[in-house]
Amino acid sequence: MNELELKYGCNPNQKPSKIFMEDGRELPVTVLNGRPGYINFLDAFNSWQLVSELKAATGLPAAASFKHVSPAGAAVATELSDTLKKIYFVDDLELSPIASAYAKARGADRMSSYGDWVALSDTCDKQTALLLQREVSDGIIAPDYTDEALEILKSKRKGTYNIVKVDASYVPAEIEHKQVFGITFEQGRNNLKIDADMLTNIVTENKEFTDEAKRDLIIALITLKYTQSNSVCYAKDGQAIGVGAGQQSRIHCTRLAGNKADIWYLRQNPKVLALPFRDDIRRPDRDNTIDVYISDDYEDVLADGIWEQFFTVKPEPLTREEKKQWLSTFSGVSLGSDAFFPFGDNIERAKRSGVQYIAQPGGSIRDDNVIDTCNKYGMTMAFTGIRLFHH
Repeated sequence: MNELELKYGCNPNQKPSKIFMEDGRELPVTVLNGRPGYINFLDAFNSWQLVSELKAATGLPAAASFKHVSPAGAAVATELSDTLKKIYFVDDLELSPIASAYAKARGADRMSSYGDWVALSDTCDKQTALLLQREVSDGIIAPDYTDEALEILKSKRKGTYNIVKVDASYVPAEIEHKQVFGITFEQGRNNLKIDADMLTNIVTENKEFTDEAKRDLIIALITLKYTQSNSVCYAKDGQAIGVGAGQQSRIHCTRLAGNKADIWYLRQNPKVLALPFRDDIRRPDRDNTIDVYISDDYEDVLADGIWEQFFTVKPEPLTREEKKQWLSTFSGVSLGSDAFFPFGDNIERAKRSGVQYIAQPGGSIRDDNVIDTCNKYGMTMAFTGIRLFHH
């Protein structure tokens, strides 16, 4: 089959809609269940490329959680600490390597991952399907599925869950096309290979990249390759922990991604881990309530008569001073940027979220100022010389 009709395009009024191969070749995907839409396939094809490249670069199973053609999270399989298992709501599950990768990808920004599109680099197994079964998600793309996994996933959303199988051997044409306003754009496909060789041009006084930092910077850069620009990505422990996508200003990317990274870390605070939730509170409501609890508006939002909806007793607030103290222990974070940092203010903001390692293209007329700011904090920064815009 070289053509697949879709329900509609980006919006219900945009009809007709389909995906097809212009060269007459077979589509490299098979729909095993559901009826994926236009945006679903945009997410599927971008996220599949991301996890494939993560797997190739690190040798580890990889997963991504996509929303509106940008990753909310991406990760490779590493051992999860008990704390991370708890904040990702998987402490009651047996996790295979690919299930661990997805737990981390979804856990990076659980608010944004609500209703996500899932991508797996490896066969979807029973453990991953059981994890997905209880999360709100639109669909999944993977190179294969075990029979048990397929049966579990087909039961989601009253049998309408979107399940796509991709041909892992498929290689796209070197030239790609896109139409906007009835006009066709053409460009060479971005075949750039991202690996540790990109991190050799270290421009700061501190020249040390740990092996973990190299891995995390590679994860950040590959994630940025498939994130709507402008974009910045914070990474730690083999996963993206904050993605700032589609901002017109570089500093806004850095702030947005940094705020997400801060929330990821604050969720690990003992007070958050000990929140006395009622047993009947659904997982998405817990996520929302945790974000409110962490915010400065906690006392206003969870006033008397409201907190009882979520907690058995009213929790003591996490004060600004306590949050500041907790975040001061945040360290060892890696940061990637899809284009150069024009000012040192990006580094100042990154420092507040524990950033120690940076990879960015370089090439700004203010590179000296950015380097000096990194040197002030003992950071290690590499110039990759490569821009990673994605539109």
